[in-house]
Amino acid sequence: MSRQISRRGLLKATTLAAAGFAFSPSARAQDIRGRALTRDVATTAGRIRGVVLDDDVQAFYGVPYGASTAGANRFMPPRPPEAWSGVRETIQVGNRSPQPVPGPISEIHALHRANPMGEDCLNVNVFTPAPDNRARPVMVWLHGGGFWSGSGDWLLYDGNRLAASQDVVVVTVTHRLNAFGFLYLPETGGSEYSQASNVGMRDIVLALDWVRDNIETFGGDPDRVTVFGQSGGGGKVSFLTAMPAAQGRYHRGIVMSGSTLEGEEPDAATEATERFMAAAGAGSVDDLRRMPWERLAAESERHGFTMGPVVDGTSLPAHPYSPGAPALSADVPLIIGTTEYEANFFPDTPLEPIDDSTLKELVRTATGGGDGNAEQLIAAYRAGRPDAANVDVYQLILSDARFGSRAHAQAERKSGQGTADVYKYYFTWRSPVRSGLLKSYHCIDIPFAFNNVEIAASMTGAGNDRYALADQLSGAFAQFAKSGDPNHEGIPQWAPFDTRRRSTMVFDNETRIVMDPHGAERELLADVLAAS
Repeated sequence: MSRQISRRGLLKATTLAAAGFAFSPSARAQDIRGRALTRDVATTAGRIRGVVLDDDVQAFYGVPYGASTAGANRFMPPRPPEAWSGVRETIQVGNRSPQPVPGPISEIHALHRANPMGEDCLNVNVFTPAPDNRARPVMVWLHGGGFWSGSGDWLLYDGNRLAASQDVVVVTVTHRLNAFGFLYLPETGGSEYSQASNVGMRDIVLALDWVRDNIETFGGDPDRVTVFGQSGGGGKVSFLTAMPAAQGRYHRGIVMSGSTLEGEEPDAATEATERFMAAAGAGSVDDLRRMPWERLAAESERHGFTMGPVVDGTSLPAHPYSPGAPALSADVPLIIGTTEYEANFFPDTPLEPIDDSTLKELVRTATGGGDGNAEQLIAAYRAGRPDAANVDVYQLILSDARFGSRAHAQAERKSGQGTADVYKYYFTWRSPVRSGLLKSYHCIDIPFAFNNVEIAASMTGAGNDRYALADQLSGAFAQFAKSGDPNHEGIPQWAPFDTRRRSTMVFDNETRIVMDPHGAERELLADVLAAS
């Protein structure tokens, strides 16, 4: 189906309609005057009007799903949006949560809209082939950036092409981050702040409430909602599967390079909060609440304390995948995947050649094992990939230690429930950008999942081999959203994962099914990490 779409026309339209829009001070802003507007669409808070893109996809940008989180609402659970009268034009992305200056590599940062920040940031973008009664599957995207930065508004996440090529409704979510969304306050702030926990995740649950209550109007099926996300977004999917309030609001999940097994413990989170307050010069939580958001954002960036979901006993009763998969989402099928060279995204990963002694020291540090363990791992990875250079071996081990090991554990524990299918993938296609040094780096599967390889040429290069792979991966994800089974005619038969055969779809120029790829490396690394 996607071969019938004009790639050049769609690229032009998406760039114009999605890059930040008219009258923005951003250098990436684009004027969309002259584009046709949609007919009015009703939501529970009021009527809206979006913009018609190429291939008749209708886009609604910056649609509020929650009220402003400023003032008395700061640190508090989100509330539904204030109703409005008349028709609201939703043709421009909304605010992103206050956050540090974006720091991804330049290949990805080129796709950042640089839209304004602010505490009135609870908004979604909706892309639909048509607001009709077709009841299409709905794919809700949760952005990366950890729990620290990002938004649902990056050009990389524009849902135009995915909606057009796969006949699905795409929703991208923006929510609170860093201190605004994940500062843990119940034990520090007293009874007034007893619910000031995991509010960034609660924002996402409210967004899913909005989807449940409104998506039929956009041609979507509220009974076929898939949450998918990469990196921090994959972590958010992982946490949603363990949150009681989220159950019933989504029906399938896709975790891309973000498998998360545990949350923060309350004591550690409280200690981090107290250290943050002291560093910020706040004598009380009320001081933080009154602080201008620009200063609170600056303090978050300056001190950089780790913040994320906390096992608070209520919004998140237990760790999501430790010791096992959450029983309350046992019937929800998952897709879980990683890329081969995840670590090459990060600035601490060497990309140029290294010598034997450096390789050994780096592996020992990355895995927490001794010299003997490092030597064993290096030998095992060399045996599995005899042509790999020293720097390749280290990149692979670091990628597996940081990402692959958790993805394996999550898939094993989900499969062990024996209730819903889990599908495993491994993305090994190598990008030619930066002279090929980045290889199949963290985030490289996103433009293929969204069928946005042309928009994301800064990440993927310009080769023709991108198109078939984009159809394969986006088609698999969309088919999974439709039925809970990712199989379609463009890929080999994809069997569910189990701990005996460990069926894994390897996405590359020659997409293929492999049973337990590099299993010897996986087993040895698991032993080393468990012992460290």
